[in-house]
Amino acid sequence: MNTDDRKVAIVTGASRGIGAAVAERLARDGFVVVVNYAGGAAEAEALVRKIEAAGGRAVAAQADVSDPAAVRRVFDSAEAAFGGVDVLVNNAGIMKLAAIAEADDALFDSHVAVNLKGTFNALREAGKRLREGGRIINFSTSVIGLRLEKYGVYSATKAAVEALTAVMSKEMRGRSITVNAVAPGPTATALFLDGKSPELIDRMAKMNPLERLGTPEDIAAVVSFLAGPEGGWVNGQVLRANGGMD
Repeated sequence: MNTDDRKVAIVTGASRGIGAAVAERLARDGFVVVVNYAGGAAEAEALVRKIEAAGGRAVAAQADVSDPAAVRRVFDSAEAAFGGVDVLVNNAGIMKLAAIAEADDALFDSHVAVNLKGTFNALREAGKRLREGGRIINFSTSVIGLRLEKYGVYSATKAAVEALTAVMSKEMRGRSITVNAVAPGPTATALFLDGKSPELIDRMAKMNPLERLGTPEDIAAVVSFLAGPEGGWVNGQVLRANGGMD
């Protein structure tokens, strides 16, 4: 059981990138953090050690979020170890770019499985099991508003996440649970940087008036606000953390 009365946060896809920054920030904020990962076991374990070395508390939990039974096991283990779950951060996601006419079935199906079904699987568990006063934070993308070419399938799954966010915020009535989404703009992670030329990265960095890419820590700060005591009056919203891009 969680004997120190810290609140418990599950962060999906937390072995690297934005997810890892979110896990570190929530641990610094005083949460016990469940670091979910699909394949990056070594990275997840290294992150847990880093959090604990800084005085935080964390455990790694393997699960492919597209598998409902695996997601259930993460919640089961968190409840068994710590007594319950207070915060879900639905960060796990994939992004593979292709024009709609060129996208194959595997690209479409993988995006739906991870970005949409994976988010849904965790939402369903959280909806049944989150403790009173809990917080759910989903991940969307600012690309939805930009309508960038080759982002069609990715954007479609994230638009669906925004719809789930809005509806679930109403379905949690009576439990003091908020449901919001964070929609990052271009952020300096491997997911974003892979396969892009320096010229394209520079051009995208200058699309916002602050003229830089976001950092994982920028996004983690927004999640921290929504998960913390001062974010409790924000509900059913999509917070576009993108430097003013659009």
